[in-house]
Amino acid sequence: MPSARPILIVEDEHALRQALAEQFSEDGLYQPFEAATLKEAAQYLGAADARFDSIILDINMPDGDGRDFCAQMRRQGHRMPIIMLTGNTDEEDIVQGLNSGANDYISKPFRASELLARVQAQLRAFDTSEDAVFTIGPYTFRPSAKLLLTSDRKQRIRLTTKEVAILKFLYRTGGEVVSRQVLLNEVWGYNAGVTTHTLETHIYRLRQKIETDPNNCKLLLTAPGGYRLNAAPVEETVAVPAGAATW
Repeated sequence: MPSARPILIVEDEHALRQALAEQFSEDGLYQPFEAATLKEAAQYLGAADARFDSIILDINMPDGDGRDFCAQMRRQGHRMPIIMLTGNTDEEDIVQGLNSGANDYISKPFRASELLARVQAQLRAFDTSEDAVFTIGPYTFRPSAKLLLTSDRKQRIRLTTKEVAILKFLYRTGGEVVSRQVLLNEVWGYNAGVTTHTLETHIYRLRQKIETDPNNCKLLLTAPGGYRLNAAPVEETVAVPAGAATW
């Protein structure tokens, strides 16, 4: 399955923040990070290797208004889904929260399962948007830019449209084996002129770009009947493969 998705929970109430963190980490799909103040949240977001797939943000924080913080994040270029929490149910309050850049709004008290469902819905929409970013092994994958960035962010690997489509589909299957025919249909459509040889050629070229050793693949793996993607992150920075186009 893909690596756990990092979620930043910005909530000053310790018991609630801890309960949400436990809820999100329960099934292994998410990796929650906790911030008790807006200052702590800013430190998380300002880290050199920071990447959060979603933010849960309380409005009434001890060191400021979450709506102002949300607007600031948007101005800084953060595009991940932001879900706001508040004890105020006034329509004007909700409108102000959404106008600040929040994707959704949930009033206290709420069920944790409802918040989880809302985050999942926002992530599904975000994953198909131009702003989506994924981690694949040592790379940050930016589909809209057709780029893989190495973990030190100093080198970029350019991808073709088909290579992007292959990686996106394999990533979203959660590491499961995808048959050659299914991958052909998803990437090329039901085109009678496209054969498995076409797919194998694209897989070969993609491996030359992303694998440190294409003869000993660690990311794009051949499996009985098809292929699967090992998207688990790695700690070390790797050298860009010799066949990769960089700038």
